[in-house]
Formats: sequence, structure tokens, C-alpha cells
Amino acid sequence: MELNMLEAKFLSLPKDVGFRTSSYPTSLFGIHSYPKSNSSKVICARVSNSATSNKVATSTLLFQSKINGINEAISRTLDYFDDEYGGVIVNPDRLPSNPNVFASLLQSSLSQWITKGKKGVWLKLPSEYSELVPMAIKEGFQYHHAESGYVMLTYWIPEGPCMLPANASHQVGVGGFVINDKNEVLVVQEKYCAPPYVGFWKIPTGFIHESEEIYTGAVREVQEETGIDTEFVEVIAFRHAQNMAFEKSDLFFICMLKPLSSEIKVDDHEIEAAKWMPVVDFVKQPWIQEDSMLKKVTDIFIARMGKKYCGLFAHHLISKFDDRSSTLYYNVVNTRDSNCIGA
Repeated sequence: MELNMLEAKFLSLPKDVGFRTSSYPTSLFGIHSYPKSNSSKVICARVSNSATSNKVATSTLLFQSKINGINEAISRTLDYFDDEYGGVIVNPDRLPSNPNVFASLLQSSLSQWITKGKKGVWLKLPSEYSELVPMAIKEGFQYHHAESGYVMLTYWIPEGPCMLPANASHQVGVGGFVINDKNEVLVVQEKYCAPPYVGFWKIPTGFIHESEEIYTGAVREVQEETGIDTEFVEVIAFRHAQNMAFEKSDLFFICMLKPLSSEIKVDDHEIEAAKWMPVVDFVKQPWIQEDSMLKKVTDIFIARMGKKYCGLFAHHLISKFDDRSSTLYYNVVNTRDSNCIGA
């Protein structure tokens, strides 16, 4: 299990990046599962020979160095922050502009961090510092993840299992069942799809954006593809699959939505066609009847329409663990507000 451990304001890291170890306090809410320490997915680098053989004094006095004709006052370490769990966060806003200076400081920094008994090192290199990546790799850093504006590298100092979490392992998608008062379901045909699925009418689907809630993502996807405004009702099911795009696992949430408008405006970039389709015709499609997964999802959807099944409602709660609001999806039973009858 993994705690919300690493303060990430300097790295643009999610709050739940940190170290995995049983010595830290745990909480029922606010813990996350990460790959075990012997997983091949854990990204860690070991202490390099150049770092251990190049230990220097830990003084922070400045010295003058003339490299490639540039006089530059540099410290004996890179500018960094101690995290509260024994790790190091290199400040990406104060990286040396000269590659040779960076290489020298990186070596001496590692030596000092080893002497001080530091654990993990997080090195974020913005795109404008991409020429520094090979130097960090040479010192033993490994790739952790990359975004459009930076690459994150990591380095694990202690002997024994690496405690740094791997990069995000899942992508999240949503699909929306939208039903009007005529018992019609909102369906689309995608413009780009595999030949066997040409002509297949399906519910609007898509990926959740970064920092986006499941329920807002479902509403957004339906609006983008069909122009229909909706209100989130509940999650009726979700699917978990492995080795999908980029070898990541995939979570797909199927949601019930209530339409707030009726006029369809097709997104010409992604969608070939969209319409309101009688539920009975939607269910009869061969693609649904011949696919066990799609048929089961449709059966759940029909049961929900008949109030013989209850999904998961979105509830906003604040945990003392992190004092932040988050969404907990759960079933409401035995209340007057419940609009379904459990099977």
C-alpha cells in the first residue's frame, strides 16, 4: 500500500507520490496501491560508481569555476528540497544553465546525499533542459515518466528494495447511457473505427482528462460528441482490463445520465452520426447480442431502467487524512431520496 507522501509543489507531481514502506502511518482512506518492490515496473536507479568515488565536503561555500569561457559562481550541490520522508526534490526552477556545471554539481550532489543517508531523488527536467537528460542517465538516473513539458527522472540510493512508486499504471474512460422520456437511448457511430464495427450504434464514450471527476467527464464526453447537455445520475458498472493502450491497465466507468436538452449537434471530428434510438432496437443489435460484455452491460442498464438495480451515486466527502474534498461513489439504500429499488 502507498501513502500520500511526497510534497510536490515544485515538481507538479500528484500528491500521492512518495515512498512505499510499512514504517509510515497508514489510514483507511488516502492510501493507494502501487506495484510491489520486486515489480519490474518500479523505476529505480542505484548508486553509481562515479558518485561513490567522488565524495566531496558538504560545505555550501561558493567557489569560482571557469568552464567553456564562462565564469559562474556555483554551489557544491544542486538546489534542492528535503522531503519529509528522507528523499530529495531537485528544484527545477534553479537548474544550472551550463551542461558542464550541471554534470559536476550532479556528481557532487549525489555524493553529499549518499553521505547524509538520503533515499530517493526526484529530478524534473523541463523541455528547455533536455540536453541535461543524457548526463543524468550517465550518473545512474532512470526515466520515471514524461509529460508535454518535462521528463521526470529518479534515483534510489539505499541498498535493498526500491521504495519509489512506479509511474501511473491506469488510464480511465467513461461511457454514458442517456435515456429520454420516450424510452430512447442516445447513440453514436464513430467516424474512425475498426472495419468490423462500422455501422455499430454505441453510447458516447471517451477518456477522463487530468484532474477531472468521473461524473464531469461523462457529462463532457456526451456534450462534445452529441451536443446534448446532461446531468449525472450514477455509475452503474465499471470494467477493469489489462495491457491496453501503451500496455497500461484500463478502468472504464459506465454511467447513467439524464438529458437536459434534445437537439443533437454532431462532433464532425470524431462522430459519423448520432441519434435517439429506441431502447429495444439498441438491444437487438448483433454486436450487443453476440458480445458477453456488452450484453451484460445492457442487461444492467435495462434493470436500472426498471428500478430493479441501483448504481453508485457520487458523494463529496472530506477526509481528515488530507483535509481535501474527494468523491466517494456508493449505493444509497433505505432513504426517501433513493430513486431505485435494489434487486
